[in-house]
Amino acid sequence: MTTATLADERIARTSTLTKLLKRPEIGALVAAIVIFAFFALTTDAFATPSGSSTWLRGASTIGIMAVAVALLMIGGEFDLSAGAMTGFTGLVVGVLTREYGVNIWAAIFISLGLALLIGAINGILVMRTGLPSFIVTLGTFFVLQGIDLAGTKALTGQVAIQGMTQVPFYSQAKRVFGSALEVQPHWFNLNLGFMRLDFDWSRPLTINASVFWWVGVTALATWILLRTRTGNWIFSVGGAQTASRQIGVPVFKTKVGLFMTTAGAGWLVGMLLIFTTSTVQSNTGVGQEFIYIICAVVGGCLMTGGYGSAIGAAFGALIYGMVSQGIVYAGWDNNWLKAFLGVMLLGAVLLNEWVRKRAETAK
Repeated sequence: MTTATLADERIARTSTLTKLLKRPEIGALVAAIVIFAFFALTTDAFATPSGSSTWLRGASTIGIMAVAVALLMIGGEFDLSAGAMTGFTGLVVGVLTREYGVNIWAAIFISLGLALLIGAINGILVMRTGLPSFIVTLGTFFVLQGIDLAGTKALTGQVAIQGMTQVPFYSQAKRVFGSALEVQPHWFNLNLGFMRLDFDWSRPLTINASVFWWVGVTALATWILLRTRTGNWIFSVGGAQTASRQIGVPVFKTKVGLFMTTAGAGWLVGMLLIFTTSTVQSNTGVGQEFIYIICAVVGGCLMTGGYGSAIGAAFGALIYGMVSQGIVYAGWDNNWLKAFLGVMLLGAVLLNEWVRKRAETAK
């Protein structure tokens, strides 16, 4: 009598390729390398210190929001008010300090408190009403946009706050949110065998504070997702909310916390922008909501929730930053960026689905 034995999938050996395919950020990493190589080879300014400083600065603020949005998407929700939140928080600080003489640090923390409150309201409305987060946060988006435009104009007579450098203690806040580090790298060359690349980095590379905040936020989000019980809750509520509730996962608390995290990230980006440029417009951040979602999807997040990566979202933002500046350096029509975003989104959705299915069936 013979007995057929089947290998237990829990102890079956997994190939390195399969392990890589199971990582949601691998596609974004490969794409980022390819895009960097393409623009470095085809343009003169892209890989220079000034060029690198520009696309890193642009990617950093997008990246902070993309990471927070990725966490929310893994949790199965969306936040379309994230872009307007960046302008709202900056305007709150500007109006309080410029028009009412509030201490700048007090204004910063008041702005943070309002952002977290709005995020909590978004989460509570979604959970209590059962309405799609797309609809709830779309309503919040229009409310914030109206406050940013009409409210700022009613209080200041303008649609922008300028002259923040004249506010007492502005320099202190700038050191935290708007400073920059200059790095003086050496000239070097890269020999690829079939070609040789020479990089003249005789000028310093400027790394804005936003880049350090971006790296820190990405590292913290990755640690939470992969090393903490909260991270398990986030994946759980996004993949199977009903089952999660049945096994004791605090679904309400987790999702409200995710909406507050997205709002908090909007506050952080608002502070980085206002203390880097010393001004804030009423339309700051409006229209960037879908860019954050695209970066998260490119980074491996599924639209259905339960799967994704904070590191992948950071790579997605890096891709956006490199392409947006690479197009300028290449002398192309900047409107091609919109077409690229559409192709990038569709390609990422199809690739993520293919990779997910391949990883599930791979032996």
